[in-house]
Amino acid sequence: MLRFTLIICVSSLLLTGNAAAEDSTRPMKFGMVIHGGAGTIDRAKMTTENEQAHRAGLEQSLKAGYDILARGGSSLDAVEAAIRVLEDNPLFNAGRGAVFTHEGTNELDASIMDGKTLKAGAVAGLEHIANPITLARLVMEKSRHVMLQGKGAEAFAKSMGMPFVDQKYFYTEERWQELQKEKASPTPSSGQEKHGTVGAVALDQAGNLAAGTSTGGITNKLFGRVGDSPIIGAGTYANNQTCAVSCTGDGEYFIRAVVAHNISTLLGYKGLPLAEAAQKALDEAARLGGTGGLIALDRNGNVAMPFNTSGMYRGKIGSDGKMTVEIYR
Repeated sequence: MLRFTLIICVSSLLLTGNAAAEDSTRPMKFGMVIHGGAGTIDRAKMTTENEQAHRAGLEQSLKAGYDILARGGSSLDAVEAAIRVLEDNPLFNAGRGAVFTHEGTNELDASIMDGKTLKAGAVAGLEHIANPITLARLVMEKSRHVMLQGKGAEAFAKSMGMPFVDQKYFYTEERWQELQKEKASPTPSSGQEKHGTVGAVALDQAGNLAAGTSTGGITNKLFGRVGDSPIIGAGTYANNQTCAVSCTGDGEYFIRAVVAHNISTLLGYKGLPLAEAAQKALDEAARLGGTGGLIALDRNGNVAMPFNTSGMYRGKIGSDGKMTVEIYR
Protein backbone atom coordinates (compact mmCIF):
# COMPACT_ATOMS: atom_id res chain seq x y z
CA MET A 1 0.00 0.00 0.00
CA LEU A 2 2.84 2.34 0.90
CA ARG A 3 4.62 1.53 -2.37
CA PHE A 4 1.43 2.25 -4.34
CA THR A 5 1.04 5.58 -2.57
CA LEU A 6 4.63 6.55 -3.33
CA ILE A 7 4.17 5.72 -7.00
CA ILE A 8 1.10 7.94 -7.13
CA CYS A 9 2.96 10.77 -5.40
CA VAL A 10 5.97 10.52 -7.72
CA SER A 11 3.72 10.37 -10.79
CA SER A 12 1.84 13.39 -9.55
CA LEU A 13 5.09 15.33 -9.11
CA LEU A 14 6.26 14.38 -12.60
CA LEU A 15 2.98 15.47 -14.12
CA THR A 16 3.13 18.75 -12.20
CA GLY A 17 6.67 19.34 -13.44
CA ASN A 18 5.68 18.68 -17.05
CA ALA A 19 2.69 20.94 -16.74
CA ALA A 20 4.90 23.72 -15.39
CA ALA A 21 7.34 23.23 -18.27
CA GLU A 22 4.53 23.39 -20.79
CA ASP A 23 3.07 26.49 -19.13
CA SER A 24 6.41 28.30 -19.34
CA THR A 25 6.40 27.91 -23.13
CA ARG A 26 2.66 28.28 -23.67
CA PRO A 27 1.84 30.21 -26.86
CA MET A 28 0.78 33.83 -26.48
CA LYS A 29 -2.84 34.87 -27.01
CA PHE A 30 -1.30 38.22 -27.87
CA GLY A 31 2.09 39.71 -27.13
CA MET A 32 5.41 40.69 -28.58
CA VAL A 33 9.07 39.82 -28.89
CA ILE A 34 11.95 42.28 -29.32
CA HIS A 35 15.68 42.19 -29.94
CA GLY A 36 18.45 44.72 -29.51
CA GLY A 37 21.09 43.04 -31.65
CA ALA A 38 23.18 39.87 -31.64
CA GLY A 39 26.95 39.58 -31.54
CA THR A 40 29.96 39.15 -29.31
CA ILE A 41 28.42 40.00 -25.97
CA ASP A 42 31.00 38.99 -23.38
CA ARG A 43 29.52 38.41 -19.93
CA ALA A 44 32.96 38.77 -18.34
CA LYS A 45 33.42 42.24 -19.85
CA MET A 46 29.91 43.49 -19.17
CA THR A 47 29.73 45.67 -16.07
CA THR A 48 26.77 45.32 -13.74
CA GLU A 49 25.70 48.87 -14.53
CA ASN A 50 25.89 48.34 -18.29
CA GLU A 51 23.95 45.09 -18.12
CA GLN A 52 21.26 46.68 -15.97
CA ALA A 53 21.00 49.59 -18.39
CA HIS A 54 20.53 47.27 -21.36
CA ARG A 55 17.93 45.23 -19.51
CA ALA A 56 16.09 48.38 -18.50
CA GLY A 57 16.06 49.56 -22.12
CA LEU A 58 14.61 46.26 -23.33
CA GLU A 59 12.00 46.29 -20.58
CA GLN A 60 10.95 49.83 -21.47
CA SER A 61 10.58 48.79 -25.10
CA LEU A 62 8.47 45.76 -24.22
CA LYS A 63 6.24 47.82 -21.96
CA ALA A 64 5.66 50.42 -24.67
CA GLY A 65 4.46 47.75 -27.07
CA TYR A 66 2.53 45.72 -24.52
CA ASP A 67 0.54 48.69 -23.25
CA ILE A 68 -0.80 49.16 -26.77
CA LEU A 69 -1.64 45.48 -27.26
CA ALA A 70 -3.26 45.12 -23.83
CA ARG A 71 -5.79 47.84 -24.59
CA GLY A 72 -6.67 46.30 -27.94
CA GLY A 73 -4.30 48.28 -30.12
CA SER A 74 -2.77 47.03 -33.35
CA SER A 75 0.39 44.99 -33.77
CA LEU A 76 1.70 47.70 -36.11
CA ASP A 77 1.33 50.36 -33.43
CA ALA A 78 3.01 48.09 -30.88
CA VAL A 79 5.96 47.31 -33.15
CA GLU A 80 6.52 50.97 -34.00
CA ALA A 81 6.30 52.06 -30.36
CA ALA A 82 8.67 49.35 -29.13
CA ILE A 83 11.26 50.14 -31.79
CA ARG A 84 11.06 53.90 -31.23
CA VAL A 85 12.08 53.32 -27.60
CA LEU A 86 15.18 51.44 -28.73
CA GLU A 87 15.96 54.02 -31.42
CA ASP A 88 15.95 56.70 -28.72
CA ASN A 89 18.29 54.70 -26.47
CA PRO A 90 22.00 55.31 -27.28
CA LEU A 91 22.92 51.85 -25.97
CA PHE A 92 21.51 50.24 -29.11
CA ASN A 93 22.66 50.49 -32.72
CA ALA A 94 19.64 52.29 -34.13
CA GLY A 95 18.59 55.91 -34.08
CA ARG A 96 20.56 57.85 -31.50
CA GLY A 97 23.12 55.09 -30.88
CA ALA A 98 23.86 54.37 -34.55
CA VAL A 99 27.38 53.36 -35.51
CA PHE A 100 29.57 55.39 -37.86
CA THR A 101 30.38 54.85 -41.53
CA HIS A 102 33.97 54.94 -42.81
CA GLU A 103 33.46 58.63 -43.58
CA GLY A 104 32.41 59.35 -40.00
CA THR A 105 28.72 59.86 -40.73
CA ASN A 106 25.61 58.00 -39.56
CA GLU A 107 23.31 56.29 -42.06
CA LEU A 108 20.16 54.61 -40.79
CA ASP A 109 17.84 51.98 -42.27
CA ALA A 110 14.48 50.59 -41.17
CA SER A 111 11.47 48.61 -42.36
CA ILE A 112 8.03 47.59 -41.16
CA MET A 113 5.46 45.08 -42.47
CA ASP A 114 1.77 44.44 -41.85
CA GLY A 115 0.95 40.74 -41.73
CA LYS A 116 -2.74 41.35 -42.45
CA THR A 117 -2.33 43.17 -45.77
CA LEU A 118 1.28 42.28 -46.66
CA LYS A 119 1.91 45.98 -47.09
CA ALA A 120 5.43 47.10 -46.21
CA GLY A 121 7.53 50.23 -45.96
CA ALA A 122 11.29 50.69 -45.84
CA VAL A 123 13.87 53.45 -45.75
CA ALA A 124 17.65 53.43 -46.16
CA GLY A 125 20.58 55.80 -45.88
CA LEU A 126 18.85 58.33 -43.61
CA GLU A 127 21.05 61.01 -42.05
CA HIS A 128 18.64 63.34 -40.27
CA ILE A 129 15.68 61.27 -39.03
CA ALA A 130 15.66 60.34 -35.34
CA ASN A 131 13.07 57.55 -35.72
CA PRO A 132 13.48 55.73 -39.04
CA ILE A 133 10.81 53.15 -38.14
CA THR A 134 8.16 55.88 -38.18
CA LEU A 135 9.27 57.07 -41.60
CA ALA A 136 9.21 53.47 -42.87
CA ARG A 137 5.59 53.22 -41.73
CA LEU A 138 4.74 56.48 -43.48
CA VAL A 139 6.24 55.10 -46.70
CA MET A 140 3.97 52.06 -46.29
CA GLU A 141 0.82 54.01 -45.52
CA LYS A 142 1.25 57.35 -47.30
CA SER A 143 3.07 56.48 -50.52
CA ARG A 144 2.66 54.02 -53.37
CA HIS A 145 6.17 52.66 -52.83
CA VAL A 146 7.80 50.11 -50.56
CA MET A 147 11.29 51.60 -50.20
CA LEU A 148 12.76 55.09 -50.34
CA GLN A 149 16.42 55.88 -49.75
CA GLY A 150 18.78 58.75 -49.05
CA LYS A 151 17.76 62.26 -50.06
CA GLY A 152 14.53 61.01 -51.62
CA ALA A 153 13.49 59.39 -48.35
CA GLU A 154 14.29 62.54 -46.41
CA ALA A 155 12.41 64.72 -48.91
CA PHE A 156 9.40 62.47 -48.36
CA ALA A 157 9.90 62.79 -44.59
CA LYS A 158 9.85 66.58 -44.93
CA SER A 159 6.64 66.43 -46.93
CA MET A 160 5.12 64.34 -44.13
CA GLY A 161 6.12 66.90 -41.53
CA MET A 162 8.67 64.74 -39.77
CA PRO A 163 11.24 66.62 -37.66
CA PHE A 164 14.87 66.63 -38.76
CA VAL A 165 17.89 66.35 -36.47
CA ASP A 166 21.50 67.34 -36.97
CA GLN A 167 24.04 64.53 -37.41
CA LYS A 168 25.39 65.47 -33.97
CA TYR A 169 22.21 64.00 -32.50
CA PHE A 170 23.44 60.47 -33.31
CA TYR A 171 26.95 60.95 -31.91
CA THR A 172 28.11 58.91 -28.95
CA GLU A 173 31.75 58.77 -27.88
CA GLU A 174 31.67 54.98 -27.60
CA ARG A 175 30.56 54.54 -31.21
CA TRP A 176 33.11 57.10 -32.41
CA GLN A 177 35.94 55.24 -30.69
CA GLU A 178 34.73 51.99 -32.21
CA LEU A 179 35.16 53.54 -35.64
CA GLN A 180 38.69 54.74 -34.84
CA LYS A 181 39.63 51.28 -33.59
CA GLU A 182 38.12 49.62 -36.64
CA LYS A 183 39.90 51.93 -39.08
CA ALA A 184 43.22 51.36 -37.32
CA SER A 185 42.89 47.58 -37.39
CA PRO A 186 44.84 45.73 -40.13
CA THR A 187 42.02 43.17 -40.28
CA PRO A 188 38.66 44.95 -40.08
CA SER A 189 35.85 42.92 -38.56
CA SER A 190 32.37 42.50 -40.00
CA GLY A 191 31.26 45.32 -37.72
CA GLN A 192 28.53 43.15 -36.26
CA GLU A 193 30.69 41.57 -33.59
CA LYS A 194 29.50 43.90 -30.89
CA HIS A 195 26.44 45.76 -32.14
CA GLY A 196 23.65 44.74 -34.44
CA THR A 197 20.14 45.99 -34.94
CA VAL A 198 16.87 46.43 -33.09
CA GLY A 199 13.57 44.85 -33.99
CA ALA A 200 10.13 43.82 -32.82
CA VAL A 201 7.38 41.39 -33.79
CA ALA A 202 3.87 41.44 -32.37
CA LEU A 203 0.56 39.57 -32.39
CA ASP A 204 -2.48 41.64 -31.44
CA GLN A 205 -5.85 40.64 -30.01
CA ALA A 206 -7.39 40.64 -33.49
CA GLY A 207 -4.88 38.00 -34.57
CA ASN A 208 -2.81 40.31 -36.76
CA LEU A 209 0.97 40.04 -36.96
CA ALA A 210 3.50 42.78 -37.67
CA ALA A 211 7.28 43.05 -37.79
CA GLY A 212 9.78 45.88 -37.85
CA THR A 213 13.55 46.36 -37.84
CA SER A 214 15.80 49.42 -37.47
CA THR A 215 19.57 49.81 -37.58
CA GLY A 216 22.58 52.05 -37.92
CA GLY A 217 24.31 49.33 -39.95
CA ILE A 218 27.86 48.22 -39.30
CA THR A 219 30.85 50.19 -38.05
CA ASN A 220 33.18 51.43 -40.80
CA LYS A 221 30.74 50.50 -43.57
CA LEU A 222 31.20 52.03 -47.00
CA PHE A 223 29.19 55.12 -47.88
CA GLY A 224 25.79 54.00 -49.14
CA ARG A 225 25.98 50.43 -47.85
CA VAL A 226 22.58 48.88 -47.11
CA GLY A 227 22.14 45.67 -45.15
CA ASP A 228 19.22 43.33 -44.60
CA SER A 229 17.24 45.46 -42.12
CA PRO A 230 15.25 47.45 -44.71
CA ILE A 231 14.98 44.53 -47.14
CA ILE A 232 11.54 42.94 -46.95
CA GLY A 233 11.97 39.17 -46.86
CA ALA A 234 15.58 39.34 -45.71
CA GLY A 235 15.60 41.25 -42.42
CA THR A 236 11.87 41.77 -41.92
CA TYR A 237 8.74 39.84 -42.86
CA ALA A 238 5.18 39.40 -41.59
CA ASN A 239 2.26 37.35 -42.85
CA ASN A 240 -0.87 36.53 -40.85
CA GLN A 241 -0.92 33.08 -42.42
CA THR A 242 2.48 32.17 -41.02
CA CYS A 243 4.64 34.41 -38.82
CA ALA A 244 6.41 37.71 -38.19
CA VAL A 245 10.22 37.91 -38.21
CA SER A 246 12.95 40.47 -37.47
CA CYS A 247 16.62 39.62 -38.00
CA THR A 248 19.96 40.90 -36.72
CA GLY A 249 23.45 39.99 -37.84
CA ASP A 250 25.69 40.01 -40.91
CA GLY A 251 23.26 41.59 -43.32
CA GLU A 252 24.97 40.55 -46.53
CA TYR A 253 24.43 36.89 -45.65
CA PHE A 254 20.88 37.37 -44.39
CA ILE A 255 20.02 39.00 -47.71
CA ARG A 256 21.48 36.13 -49.71
CA ALA A 257 19.66 33.55 -47.58
CA VAL A 258 16.39 35.57 -47.58
CA VAL A 259 16.13 34.55 -43.94
CA ALA A 260 12.90 36.21 -42.82
CA HIS A 261 10.82 35.02 -45.78
CA ASN A 262 12.45 31.60 -45.65
CA ILE A 263 10.97 31.05 -42.19
CA SER A 264 7.51 31.95 -43.45
CA THR A 265 7.95 29.59 -46.40
CA LEU A 266 9.02 26.70 -44.18
CA LEU A 267 5.88 27.19 -42.10
CA GLY A 268 3.52 27.72 -45.01
CA TYR A 269 4.76 25.09 -47.45
CA LYS A 270 6.31 22.46 -45.22
CA GLY A 271 4.28 22.95 -42.06
CA LEU A 272 7.35 23.01 -39.82
CA PRO A 273 7.08 24.18 -36.21
CA LEU A 274 8.25 27.76 -35.78
CA ALA A 275 11.35 26.89 -33.75
CA GLU A 276 12.55 24.39 -36.34
CA ALA A 277 11.86 26.71 -39.26
CA ALA A 278 13.67 29.61 -37.56
CA GLN A 279 16.72 27.50 -36.81
CA LYS A 280 16.87 26.12 -40.36
CA ALA A 281 16.72 29.61 -41.85
CA LEU A 282 19.44 30.87 -39.52
CA ASP A 283 21.57 27.81 -40.30
CA GLU A 284 21.34 28.63 -44.00
CA ALA A 285 22.77 32.11 -43.37
CA ALA A 286 25.47 30.52 -41.20
CA ARG A 287 26.33 28.08 -43.99
CA LEU A 288 27.13 31.07 -46.18
CA GLY A 289 29.28 32.56 -43.41
CA GLY A 290 26.83 34.79 -41.56
CA THR A 291 26.45 35.20 -37.81
CA GLY A 292 23.56 36.73 -35.94
CA GLY A 293 20.08 35.87 -34.76
CA LEU A 294 16.40 36.58 -35.15
CA ILE A 295 13.09 36.76 -33.37
CA ALA A 296 9.93 35.16 -34.72
CA LEU A 297 6.31 34.94 -33.61
CA ASP A 298 3.78 32.78 -35.43
CA ARG A 299 0.04 33.21 -35.85
CA ASN A 300 -0.60 30.81 -32.96
CA GLY A 301 1.55 32.83 -30.56
CA ASN A 302 4.60 30.55 -30.57
CA VAL A 303 7.98 32.26 -30.12
CA ALA A 304 11.46 31.51 -31.48
CA MET A 305 14.65 33.46 -30.73
CA PRO A 306 17.63 31.52 -32.17
CA PHE A 307 21.10 33.03 -32.51
CA ASN A 308 24.58 31.68 -33.27
CA THR A 309 26.62 34.34 -31.48
CA SER A 310 27.67 34.55 -27.83
CA GLY A 311 24.64 36.67 -27.03
CA MET A 312 21.58 38.50 -28.27
CA TYR A 313 19.69 41.26 -26.46
CA ARG A 314 16.14 39.94 -26.46
CA GLY A 315 12.86 39.91 -24.59
CA LYS A 316 9.24 38.87 -24.77
CA ILE A 317 5.93 39.58 -23.09
CA GLY A 318 2.66 37.72 -23.42
CA SER A 319 -0.99 38.39 -22.71
CA ASP A 320 -0.39 37.54 -19.04
CA GLY A 321 1.90 40.56 -18.78
CA LYS A 322 4.91 38.48 -17.69
CA MET A 323 8.11 39.97 -19.09
CA THR A 324 11.30 38.01 -19.87
CA VAL A 325 14.57 39.69 -20.83
CA GLU A 326 17.77 37.82 -21.74
CA ILE A 327 21.21 38.73 -23.00
CA TYR A 328 23.56 35.76 -22.94
CA ARG A 329 23.37 32.27 -24.38
